[in-house]
Amino acid sequence: MKISREDVQRVAELAHLELAPEEIETYRSQLDEILNYVGKLQEIDVTEVKPMAQVLYTLAVVGQDHEVLGQTPFRAPLRDDTLRDCHTAEEILKTAPDAASPFFRVPKVIEK
Repeated sequence: MKISREDVQRVAELAHLELAPEEIETYRSQLDEILNYVGKLQEIDVTEVKPMAQVLYTLAVVGQDHEVLGQTPFRAPLRDDTLRDCHTAEEILKTAPDAASPFFRVPKVIEK
């Protein structure tokens, strides 16, 4: 996919970034490379790949001389799923410097 200078300028504008002319070309080429790589990934046939429900880590098995002997699957420990009390919106809003229930009021940051 070809990214144009105008595309980069539009993204920079949306992100409220000011880019120098040389930066525009740098980012144009980098974004173009990223999108080309994503395009290559989309060509891979993953129809037989099952979705993962939980990440399974692989740990290296290391010998006495620090050489890698192999790998073993390792499931990261998960905390128990237990109910516990949480703060209510009213309690949290009491500590806010400027609140209009049920919202926090913040200074305006978007100019356009």
